[in-house]
Amino acid sequence: METLVLLRSARQSALSDEEIVRRIRAGETSLFEILMRRYNQRLYRVARSILGSELEAEDVMQDAYVRAYEHLEQFAGRALFSTWLTKIVVHEASARRRRAARLRAFDPLLRGTQKAEACSRMSIAEPESRLFDREVRLLVERGLDALPENYRIVFVLREIEEMDTAEASEALGVSEEVVRTRLLRARAMLRKELYRRAGVTPADLFTLHLARCDRVVHAVMPRIAPAAAPPA
Repeated sequence: METLVLLRSARQSALSDEEIVRRIRAGETSLFEILMRRYNQRLYRVARSILGSELEAEDVMQDAYVRAYEHLEQFAGRALFSTWLTKIVVHEASARRRRAARLRAFDPLLRGTQKAEACSRMSIAEPESRLFDREVRLLVERGLDALPENYRIVFVLREIEEMDTAEASEALGVSEEVVRTRLLRARAMLRKELYRRAGVTPADLFTLHLARCDRVVHAVMPRIAPAAAPPA
């Protein structure tokens, strides 16, 4: 029995995004977990690059997945599913960032609260961060965090997620020339020498560890599998 389950899981994991979406829309809601595990790392990095917070990135991922599920009928296949999903996360994270900025403008007390939350997040993330040299990794991540958001998100999509220029352009809603220009400027700001001295590669940054991946999946699945039928 266990062998049959593993074989079925392997076959499902080999399905294309489009086939999985078709089957989810036909009623196989459980297959949405495959899409989440397939793109959790990318979406975490995108959300994290915009929000600068690990826990907020998780929250945005969950909301974005639910929104994507609820609007699967709008995915027409004109772009890659991964690009469509990335656009949703960019929108959700940017909207949250704008809301937070408005709140900070009207409530100075939030600044003290946010400092306390930041300390709490650091303590929660500590066990996962031990997989790398924490001081070196944080040095590079802080360098990225210091970049203007427009440059940082382009750098994450192109250099870390290795999306091509056309896909990044589609995901961000800007021209390919803008993507190329911002990437060049981001590289200049960050400087490759930082990587040489730090001894890490872009793929090591903003890593979504298994425990966080599982948290996102386990939080989203109950939200998209109510008694009501899935979207037609």
